[in-house]
Amino acid sequence: MKRKAIVNTDLCVACGCCVRVCPKSAISVPDGVFAVVDSALCVGCGKCAKECPASVIEIGGGAE
Repeated sequence: MKRKAIVNTDLCVACGCCVRVCPKSAISVPDGVFAVVDSALCVGCGKCAKECPASVIEIGGGAE
């Protein structure tokens, strides 16, 4: 299983910190509502989870 970023969309504050640190541009905040991860681009590096001030991103297993 590949590791991927998972956003708790109920708690995300759409600040965009994760977008700025993602080296693969795998995260966006469409309509300023909450962060969305493109699992095809995400490499599971964890930079977004470390940067998130609300601690709503975790790195977990994803389907291959």
